[in-house]
Amino acid sequence: MHMMPTIPRSFFDRPVLDVARDLIGATLLVDGVGGPLVEVEAYDETDPASHSFRGPTARNAAMFGPPGIAYVYKIYGIHWCLNFVCRPGSAVLIRALEPTHGLDQMRQRRGGLADRQLCSGPGKLCEALAIDRRHDHVPLDQPPFTLLAADRDHPIVTGPRIGITKGADTPWRFGVQNSPFLSRPMKG
Repeated sequence: MHMMPTIPRSFFDRPVLDVARDLIGATLLVDGVGGPLVEVEAYDETDPASHSFRGPTARNAAMFGPPGIAYVYKIYGIHWCLNFVCRPGSAVLIRALEPTHGLDQMRQRRGGLADRQLCSGPGKLCEALAIDRRHDHVPLDQPPFTLLAADRDHPIVTGPRIGITKGADTPWRFGVQNSPFLSRPMKG
């Protein structure tokens, strides 16, 4: 695994759909805990479902920062969500990963759930990796983050994003085909 190159911040200075697709199979570690990304969603400033659609605010400021930083926010007042900022106003929501590193820590943080359920959703993933507001604006190429390029190509499926009302039919959700670690099965 250590032979995989680290993803540089310049990787994120591209259109969000390209970044999202290319993140599938990349390994995300936070303080050594995590695994390969199996599901992401793309958002940009032209998208009514995006936090950046109405312009910069205190909450979404990271989305207008430099490419390659984390944008972390809370949904429903309880769950943290991790996004990777691309070009200004665009970001990739990290929806699910296959837990491979630091399983004991993840199991403890998630209350002993089955491994398949540890990181199968953005809130679950943040809880398992202990991601919170402290990680907002943190560069993805610096500790506690380690982001490693995918070691191989994965069969990727696309579909509509989850849990949104505006832009709900936009097929900007990307996942590893037939992965048991997806937040929800992907049609296709």
